[in-house]
Amino acid sequence: MILVTGGAGFIGSNFVLDWLAGSDEPVLNLDKLTYAGNLASLAALRGDARHVFVQGDIGDAPLIARLLAEHRPRAIVNFAAESHVDRSIHGAGEFIQTNVVGTFKLLEAATSCWQALAAPEKGAFRFLHVSTDEVYGSLAPGAPAFTEDHVYAPNSPYSASKAASDHLVRAWHHTHGLPVLTTNCSNNYGPYHFPEKLIPLMIVSALAGKPLPVYGDGRQVRDWLYVKDHCSAIRRVLEAGRPGETYNVGGWNEKPNIEIVHTLCALLDELSPRAGGGSYAAQITHVADRPGHDRRYAIDARKIERELGWRPAETFESGIRKTVRWYLDHPDWVRGVQSGAYRDWVAAQYGA
Repeated sequence: MILVTGGAGFIGSNFVLDWLAGSDEPVLNLDKLTYAGNLASLAALRGDARHVFVQGDIGDAPLIARLLAEHRPRAIVNFAAESHVDRSIHGAGEFIQTNVVGTFKLLEAATSCWQALAAPEKGAFRFLHVSTDEVYGSLAPGAPAFTEDHVYAPNSPYSASKAASDHLVRAWHHTHGLPVLTTNCSNNYGPYHFPEKLIPLMIVSALAGKPLPVYGDGRQVRDWLYVKDHCSAIRRVLEAGRPGETYNVGGWNEKPNIEIVHTLCALLDELSPRAGGGSYAAQITHVADRPGHDRRYAIDARKIERELGWRPAETFESGIRKTVRWYLDHPDWVRGVQSGAYRDWVAAQYGA
């Protein structure tokens, strides 16, 4: 059995579904079910004995200790995190509590569990921490992409909290010997993505006839990674990664935000034309840029390819088409996450 934390969130739920589609090894899924956690994303596993769900917080040390003692997972994959930069700007407390304090509590419990294992189990145990390219800060145009040796320079409360968690994971390996693995990924997209992030927000807002809010000039560049490719990378790192190592996971798809928005509009024009005619691009609205907005991220993913043989399977063109198609085919899921509180927050944040 493996323990997955944050397994009802966007990347976590995709990972759990992907894992159980290719393995009979059970998953103990711990998720706090905050606004972005959604059991509807795991509906396909209802009644599946291989999936054990527990609602709880990684910062709840007694709960974590009990779960580890009862289920004795061979690995922990930590997705649990507050992850939205905009929310961290307006309220960083939850980010510090979950991303820093929560990771610390999880590391403490994992270390105690690992130290008590017999030699064969102890040697096989892994703690895989899922992080972000945002810990590296912002790149100038034309600068080399982030490698695993890039100096940390986080610029938002979110990225600072994730950088702190990365440092804790590294310290627990070097101080206590805990066999850890860290992955730093680029921007994910795909099914089950809560519509506060760029791609799902644009899709959902376009279909609702609302403005498509683009920060500043829209020329901020991100590297885009299809979520199922990210899941395959995590499986590979868990399987063969060297304890103590960091692996950057990227899609080799650097694109400015405004290009992403126009691509989405063109796909929606093709797959779900506006009732009144015309292009969804007419709904694009530029809004004031957010504070401290990083201009460019780019991942150099050559290490994971060289050492572990992993490369993304999807091009951006294939992945984004699958993503738009998924949202069009799952209107019930979309309606389920659009609570009054969500609508109010999006309206206040983006004017959408």
